[in-house]
Amino acid sequence: MTDRLMMIPGPTILPPEVREALGKPSIYHRGGEFAALLAECVEGLRSLLGTAKMPVLLTCSGTGGVEAMIVNTLSPGDRVLAVDSGKFGDRMGRIAAAYGASVTTLPLEPGRAAEPEQVEKALGQEPYTALLFVYNETSTGVKQPVHELARVAIDRGVMPLVDCVSAVAGMPVAVDEWGLAGAAGGSQKALMLPPGLAVVVLGEKGLSAAAGAKMPRFYFDLPKAISAQEKGQTPYTPNVSLILALQAALRLIFAEGLATFQQRHRRLASACRAAARAAGLDLLVAAESEASDVVTAIRSPAGIDSSLLVKAVAANHDIVISGGQDQLKGRIFRIGHMGAAQLSDLLRTWEAVATELSALGTPCSPDECVSAAEAAYQTAE
Repeated sequence: MTDRLMMIPGPTILPPEVREALGKPSIYHRGGEFAALLAECVEGLRSLLGTAKMPVLLTCSGTGGVEAMIVNTLSPGDRVLAVDSGKFGDRMGRIAAAYGASVTTLPLEPGRAAEPEQVEKALGQEPYTALLFVYNETSTGVKQPVHELARVAIDRGVMPLVDCVSAVAGMPVAVDEWGLAGAAGGSQKALMLPPGLAVVVLGEKGLSAAAGAKMPRFYFDLPKAISAQEKGQTPYTPNVSLILALQAALRLIFAEGLATFQQRHRRLASACRAAARAAGLDLLVAAESEASDVVTAIRSPAGIDSSLLVKAVAANHDIVISGGQDQLKGRIFRIGHMGAAQLSDLLRTWEAVATELSALGTPCSPDECVSAAEAAYQTAE
C-alpha cells in the first residue's frame, strides 16, 4: 500500500521523522521526561509565533484553539467585529455569537483581503471590544494584512484576535511585534502533524482581558493551562504522542532554518500560481500581495464542476487536492503546498491536474504547467 500524496490545505504530508515519533512508547505526562519535552516544544513555538509569552498546547483541533482564544478574552454582550473572509472567518463570528457576543460581520468578496481603511471605517461604527479575523483563509487562499489590520484595531482600543491555524510555521507570525491580543494555530497544516493539537498564545491585552472575561470555559481555561505549563505539566491529560511528534517537527523546521522553511512556502506558492496561469486558468485571488503562501485557489474552467477534477486526480494519480466549500463548491479547486511539500510534489500534482483537465474537455499541457512552475520556483524570493 502506497501513500497518497496529500496536496490539500490540511491534513498534510507527514515526514518520516514525525511518523517515527508518533510510534514511540508513551511517557508519563506528570513526570520529568514530559516536562522536558513540553519545555522544548514551548520554546520552539515561541519562535514560530514571535512571542515571549507562554504558548498553550491543547489537545483539540484548530477550531478548538480559536474557541479557546475567544472565550478567554471576551464576555457575553461584548461587541465584536468579525471579518468574513470565507468559511473560517465566518466560523470565528459564529463561535463568538454562540457564547453571547454581539457580533457584527464585515463580509468580503471571495478572493479579496480586507483593506485597513475598510476595517477602520467599520470599527468606527460601534464601540467594539475585539476584531476577529483569519490570517490565512484556506477556503479562498486569501492572506490578510495582519500587521495593518491589528494596528487599526489597536489604535481604536480594540483587541485583535487572529486565527493563525494555517499560517503557523509556514508564514511569518509576530504576536508581540504586531500587538496581537490572541493567536491560535493548528497541528495539521505547516506544522506537519496529524490533526488534534492546537496552540494558543495570548498577548498583553489578551492576558489582561482573560483576568475579567466572563464567557464560560472549563477545559479551555487558558490561565489555568499557563499556570500548569509553567510547572512542566498540562491541566488535563494531553495527547503525548502528538507532542512527541511536535518535538520532531520543530526540530525539522529549525534544522532547515525557519526563514528558509518559510521561503520554500513562498516559492511553492509562486510556482503553483505560475502553473495555473500556464494552464489558462484564473486564480481566485487576483492580487499577488493577497495570495496565500500555503494554499492556492484556482477557478474551475467554465462548464467543469471542480469536484469532478478532484475525484479524477485522486482516482487516476493517487493525489488528493481540494474542491471549493460553501458558495464556492464546484467553482474552484485548491492545492495545498505547505509543511513537508517539495517542488517535486507540486510538479507531480500539476502534471496530474493538467492531464485530467484535458480529459474533462479543457486542453491543457502538463509540460507547460510543469515548466512554468519550475521557472517561477527558481526566481521567487
